[in-house]
Amino acid sequence: MKTCVCVYLGSAFLSVVLTPLVILLARRVKAVGPPGIRDVHTSPVPRIGGLAIFLSAMCLILSVLFLDNRVGEAFRAVRLQLGSLLCLVTGVFLIGLLDDLRGLPARVKFVAEIVAAAALCHVGVRITSLEVLDGFVLNLGWLSVPLTVLWIVGITNAVNLSDGLDGLAAGVSAVACTTIAVFAIRCQDPVMAVFMLALLGGLSGFLVYNFNPARIFMGDCGSLFLGFMIASSSVMCLTKSAALVGLALPMLALGIPIFDTLFVMLRRFLERRSLFAADRSHFHHRLIDLGLKQRHAVIAIYAVTCIAAGFGLFMMVRNDGGSLIIFGCILFLLVLLFRVVGSVHFRETIRQLQRKHSLTQQLREEKVAFEHVQLHFREARSFEQWWRAVCTAAQRLDFAWVSLTSAKPDGDMDTCVWRAPGLKERPLHIVTITIPFGNGDSGGVWEFEIAAVVDGSLESAGHRMSLFARLIDEYDGTGLPGGRETTGTPRMQQMPAIETGWISAG
Repeated sequence: MKTCVCVYLGSAFLSVVLTPLVILLARRVKAVGPPGIRDVHTSPVPRIGGLAIFLSAMCLILSVLFLDNRVGEAFRAVRLQLGSLLCLVTGVFLIGLLDDLRGLPARVKFVAEIVAAAALCHVGVRITSLEVLDGFVLNLGWLSVPLTVLWIVGITNAVNLSDGLDGLAAGVSAVACTTIAVFAIRCQDPVMAVFMLALLGGLSGFLVYNFNPARIFMGDCGSLFLGFMIASSSVMCLTKSAALVGLALPMLALGIPIFDTLFVMLRRFLERRSLFAADRSHFHHRLIDLGLKQRHAVIAIYAVTCIAAGFGLFMMVRNDGGSLIIFGCILFLLVLLFRVVGSVHFRETIRQLQRKHSLTQQLREEKVAFEHVQLHFREARSFEQWWRAVCTAAQRLDFAWVSLTSAKPDGDMDTCVWRAPGLKERPLHIVTITIPFGNGDSGGVWEFEIAAVVDGSLESAGHRMSLFARLIDEYDGTGLPGGRETTGTPRMQQMPAIETGWISAG
């Protein structure tokens, strides 16, 4: 216990000393975050504070390796897994630091997290079994690897996305570290207890400078390091005890970031935006929009996190079927909290899911129709056959009409029109566009006007018009017999009147 206390105090002291130095370093290398539309601060703030947390925690963890006591022996007994974890978490930290300094695509960071999590599984750090109830153990088998990778990457990104207000990510992560440390001590796992206490000390010292008004942000280097370390440590705790509470505790302590990440990703998916796109719709942004000041919003999230983690610790004491009921009730209350602040609307979400499914199915049918019509254009050997292909395309793509106009160099104009049958009987909303193309050498100009029926979706109408434009772009009738004379204009008089209406002006 003395070792654990010394690790925490030493890490906290180092963090308090190092953070001002990191602030000076960040300003010198211009690693500062200017205010943006998503930010709540109004002046540039240094953003590589994770460096102080990383150095503080790693120095104390590495120093324990040289202790001649029971904790030092426990560290040396798992040196393969321990060394792998420290190397991988250092790699994740460096990826985050590079992003803070130079900027990296979100996908690069995501892939790096997956690779690091998979490498950790390779050395034996994985969720192999879960004790759901007392005496009932669920063996995961081959699912252990994907579940572990999903857990580590998910927690890492949840912590990363929670870093939106002064002191928010650091405070919530500190609560998670505390709960995992308590669980590790109860399971007699001094290695993970030291890991979490070293991290907790680094966060405690960092919060002196990071709480509102913040003088430094942890940046991606700090949030990715914290998330990966917390997730990996919780998995390593399960190697000592397969109890479900080993995952439930960090899940409850990080409940706000986890659910926030899930709902934000769902919202971006329904809006058909990139899952990595930035926005201002996180849980903490909702609290600010409700009128809370930044400091009050952070304290409110701290309070909810502590309450959820406290009930999680109660689960550890009970360790029976009742703990599952407690776990389920806490998760339900967290979801209800998101509903109250407006982060999720279940009826609206269901409607958006239905609309997205309907639109996806419609776009798939339009693509099938496009591929079918392509065959008609490819088989066209004369201008008459090409025009028939145009009519077929208009019918399959649900157009109201298509007109092809030819403006000749001498001023004469010919127009050929296809109209959908039964137009007068259908209540139509129509969108029209004009597609010009032609022969620039002779001055002859061809022009298509197409009218697409809007059947509940402007996007579908625009998509069908785009598909038709693609057909005309790829198969413009150039070189077909009867299509272009030396003047470069279509020979309208040779086109069939089948399914077409004729208008002539000259």
